[in-house]
Amino acid sequence: MGENESKTLKITQIRSSLGRKPRHRRTIRALGLKRVGDSATPPDNPAIRGMIATVGYLLKVEEVTHETI
Repeated sequence: MGENESKTLKITQIRSSLGRKPRHRRTIRALGLKRVGDSATPPDNPAIRGMIATVGYLLKVEEVTHETI
């Protein structure tokens, strides 16, 4: 990653959080997702990666790089 590049992630909820553990439902909400098909673009950092690891079975994750000037 260059010095003028910032990385973000595109996270899409692909499965419902109904019937899941309360902690997993709260993690989905903390990522900014409300329903199946919703997407969010948080920054790529260890905290977000940990949240994704917890509920990864409900998500589709893509890396997006943006070049800043």
